[in-house]
Amino acid sequence: MPPSLTPAVIREAAARALGEDRGPADITTLACVKPEIRGAARIFAKEPCVLAGLPVAEQVFREQDPALVLTPRAQDGAALAVGQTVLEIRGPAGSILTAERCALNFIQQLSGVATETRRYVEATAGTKTRILDTRKTVPGLRALQKYAVACGGGVNHRIGLYDQFLIKDNHLALMGAGNRLAEAIRAARELEPKALLEVEVDRLDQIPEILTLGVDRILLDNMSLDEMRACVALIAGRAETEASGNMTLERIAPVAATGVDFISVGALTHSVHAVDFSLEMLAEN
Repeated sequence: MPPSLTPAVIREAAARALGEDRGPADITTLACVKPEIRGAARIFAKEPCVLAGLPVAEQVFREQDPALVLTPRAQDGAALAVGQTVLEIRGPAGSILTAERCALNFIQQLSGVATETRRYVEATAGTKTRILDTRKTVPGLRALQKYAVACGGGVNHRIGLYDQFLIKDNHLALMGAGNRLAEAIRAARELEPKALLEVEVDRLDQIPEILTLGVDRILLDNMSLDEMRACVALIAGRAETEASGNMTLERIAPVAATGVDFISVGALTHSVHAVDFSLEMLAEN
C-alpha cells in the first residue's frame, strides 16, 4: 500500500465524495423510503477484473450511516469472476441507497486501474521488468489510484514532487552556464541525501557522463528498442533503468525484452476504463 494511503486519506475521500453526491439530503430516498425500512444488498462484479477500492467503498457506507453492517466477501488485489460478490450490506435501506453510487464509483474506477495494471504486469512475464505508474493521475485521487496500481501488481513511482528526484532537460535549462548536470546532482544530494535520484536522457551519448555522477536511475525517454538495448548494455547495472514515452500494452513485451528494470505507463491512471459493478437489493433474512 502506498504510504500516502492512510485511514485519514480514505475517510477524507469517502466524505468528500458522499458530500458531493448527497448534498444536504437525498430527496428521492427521503420521499420514497420510510426510515424504519431495513434492507440487505450486495455489490458484485459484472465482468472479470482485479478488485481495488473496497475499503473506500466500505467507508462511504460508514460515513452515510454507522448503523450499516458491512461484510466484505473479497480482498483488494483478488481476481474476480462475473457475478462474484465483494461486499454485503445490511441495515437501514435508505442509507444503502444513498451511499450506493459513491461506493460503486470508487470500486469501478479503482478496479479499472488495478485490472489494467495487471494486464501490463502479465505482459512482462519472464522478464525482470516491473511496471511503474506516473503522476498522470486524476486530481485529488492520486493516493487512491496509486494504491490501485499496487493492487494490480504494479510498482509506485514517486508519489509527488517531494519524495524522489527526477531531473529533466527543463530543470537543467534554467540553471545557467557551467556543468549544469553535475551541479544539479550535487544540489539534489545536499537537499535530500536519501531520496532516489533519477535523470532523464534521450540519447545514448548522454549516459557516460551521468554514470560518473552516481545517479540511482536513468530514465530512457522516447527511445527506439535498439536505442534502449544499447543504453542498457552501456549502463551494465551501474544504475537502474526506466523506459518511458507512449507505452502501450502492445509495446510492453518488446520493451521489457531490452532488459530495462522499469517501464513507466501513464495510461494506467490517466485513461481509466471503469469496471462494471452493480448493487442489488436482497430479501432481508
